[in-house]
Amino acid sequence: MTPTPSAIDFLKASTQTARHFGFEELDKIKASVARKVSEENFTHKATASDKRTDALHGMLTGGVCTYIDNRLYRTNEPVLYYSTNTVPRTGETALSLHVLGVPKSIAEALLIQTTRALFEDLGYSDHVVKINSLGDQDSVARYARELTHYLKKRMEELPQPARELMKEHVFSTLMYLIDKDHELAGRSPNPLEYLSDQSRRHFREIIEFLDMSQTPYEIDPKLIGNHQCYSEALFTIEALDPEVSGEQPILVRGGRYDTFISRVSDDTLSAAGAVVVLRGKKAPARIPQPRKDAKPLLFVVQLGFGPKIRSLLLVNDLKRAGISVLQDVVSDSLSTQLQKAEDRGIRYALIIGQKEYIDKTVIVRNLHARSQEFVSMDSILSYLKRITRV
Repeated sequence: MTPTPSAIDFLKASTQTARHFGFEELDKIKASVARKVSEENFTHKATASDKRTDALHGMLTGGVCTYIDNRLYRTNEPVLYYSTNTVPRTGETALSLHVLGVPKSIAEALLIQTTRALFEDLGYSDHVVKINSLGDQDSVARYARELTHYLKKRMEELPQPARELMKEHVFSTLMYLIDKDHELAGRSPNPLEYLSDQSRRHFREIIEFLDMSQTPYEIDPKLIGNHQCYSEALFTIEALDPEVSGEQPILVRGGRYDTFISRVSDDTLSAAGAVVVLRGKKAPARIPQPRKDAKPLLFVVQLGFGPKIRSLLLVNDLKRAGISVLQDVVSDSLSTQLQKAEDRGIRYALIIGQKEYIDKTVIVRNLHARSQEFVSMDSILSYLKRITRV
């Protein structure tokens, strides 16, 4: 049986994994934003009660409130940051990951890959991703109508608490039935059947990522979140260790919560995130400072959906190989990514475009010598170990 890690080990692994996949410390982003001047004003009116609709004590939805309160939107580009948290009431240790300003499915793919990598670091290599989609507002409205029709025809079968919850919202009733493992929940309509074309494409791209990455996954139609918070994809990860029974030692919940923002703000913003909780272990009195890694020599550059997924998998392979790397997988601009690599003094850019994606190659460009060569994906790791060897 895999031993549950200590809180200190969990935090060390969490911060290192988050940084490897491109998430930055909140204080570092705050410092860079403080030097910028902007007349843009993004506000919210979220209350503590609003935040708790994430069913994660506000650790997920609080991420976008932090983003707004600290005016991180002044970066004028997507923001990826992580924070370590103490779970309210239980005092357990948690990691929150936030992707702000990225409407495309790569946001969910990045969150799944990052949390999976952390799961493996903590010793739970045998695990499964469970995923579902509520879709956009149109999708949710169609699904809610069908679900209401389904339950009203079966009112006599509903427990009294479930009937009362119908006055609140049909999703509240469904979540109650799911929690009680009631047979009506098992026979209820599947939300995936009511997705709009746009939401269906979004979800299909996430499934393509799971297939390409050979991620073990299950589509779980009963993975539902509060209608006042979640939209599009929701996911969780569960350990498959046969010795793990009852409560999972590591809780992972993630998804997109654009709906929350539209409800608490007059502005719109794409937001996705994930929370990882180490259960049963109190947060340490002193949070360990992230280890200062050696300056990376590599920057992974991509352009296009397929190349984004391939580059994300390459970043994961580099982590397993112990090779530090920088990347901006959410960017859609080749020139911007290359400029970031230049600005950071990176020596090698690993470029995957559509042609390289099809040919299963990588362009390794020496930004200092202004030279480049093509390397096959099959040999890229051994090649990079050789050129980055000190």
